[in-house]
Amino acid sequence: MQIQEIKNRFGIIGSSGRLDRALEIAQQVASTNLSVLITGESGVGKEVFSKIIHQLSSRKHGPFIAVNCGAIPEGTIDSELFGHEKGSFTGASDSRKGYFEGVNGGTIFLDEVADLPHQTQVRLLRVLETGEFIRVGSSKVQKIDVRVVAATNINMQDAIRKGKFREDLFYRLNTVPIRIPSLRDRAEDIPLLFRKFASDFAETYKMPSIRLLPESIDQIKEYPWPGNVRQLKNVAEQISVLEHERDISLATLVSYLPRNEGNGLGMPILTTGPEPSGGGVFSDREVMYSILVEMRKELNDLKGVVYALLQQYPELANQLAEMGRTSSGSSEWAGSKALAQAPESWENRFPNNEVALIPKEKALAPGPMTHSVEESLSLQEQEMDLIARALKKYRGKRKNAARELGISERTLYRKIKEFGIKY
Repeated sequence: MQIQEIKNRFGIIGSSGRLDRALEIAQQVASTNLSVLITGESGVGKEVFSKIIHQLSSRKHGPFIAVNCGAIPEGTIDSELFGHEKGSFTGASDSRKGYFEGVNGGTIFLDEVADLPHQTQVRLLRVLETGEFIRVGSSKVQKIDVRVVAATNINMQDAIRKGKFREDLFYRLNTVPIRIPSLRDRAEDIPLLFRKFASDFAETYKMPSIRLLPESIDQIKEYPWPGNVRQLKNVAEQISVLEHERDISLATLVSYLPRNEGNGLGMPILTTGPEPSGGGVFSDREVMYSILVEMRKELNDLKGVVYALLQQYPELANQLAEMGRTSSGSSEWAGSKALAQAPESWENRFPNNEVALIPKEKALAPGPMTHSVEESLSLQEQEMDLIARALKKYRGKRKNAARELGISERTLYRKIKEFGIKY
């Protein structure tokens, strides 16, 4: 089958050389029983590739199941994958088959495979090596014939170095690697995809299709698209539904492309260096560290501006110092409390936006009145706050909140329990 036929059959749009190479590998490996590890950023279409491999294989008439490993709680994942016997744990009122047993003779797609707990990784390794498994609570060894296609959006070599993933299991899964390019790596395909999505939504919502003006096409190709095809599709749908004008200008398009997109909470997009086996998703600790760095920079900028204001208006500095001594009994001026007691508003004291006229070099210059401030920003407190905000935004729906935060649902569930977050 030609590559273009595969694209037509599975609805894949694009002419990028990297995309064609990934499809070519998928086609070649489909006729074998080799394990496949698909890597790529979130939203690039890894599940579509798993279906291509299954449908082009001799197992195409057998069952196929896609399992999101990150969405299953750690305490039940062994039972979900390999089944359990009656009475093997509290609530096990009957014996049941697991996903592997149910898909015998077919293909199982393990998405977010890097989120598997270590004990489950051991069980999966045995299935790959011997085709054998044991139900939870049983001692009977069972044989199965299942083709495993796994996927991840993290840097697996990094996970191995940190002890989060077994190296032997990685090499078993990575018999044939397929790397799906991100959307920004095939920018020439972005206008084609947008046009297809716009056409589909026009048909769905019974309205004329939207069209990008030339300057909008240039912008849509330059935008980094951290959410890849999934994000592009969402943007196309939003514009199709919300805009009355069908010709989309640059200004309109930009209004739907927020800066630092990727998690919905304004977090910066991080890069973590070379990705030997695929990556693109950063750890929650790295996210928190980046946020703290940005907060520290903003706090230092604010201190510089305040210092410049106090230099420019010494009578205000004296007033604040006096109010600080009155309120705290020390010479340290009491920031927010002193400002709240100030007889004149900031707007009246600094008319015509004089604050904005302070030269940057002056605002950031050190001086004798600069106070050494120890930022006691707790990483855990910031992490708890972000998690609570995400859960509140999605009304307690952990799956959506986890996607928003850029972590797996299992990691989110663990941190909710660890921090005792109520929602």
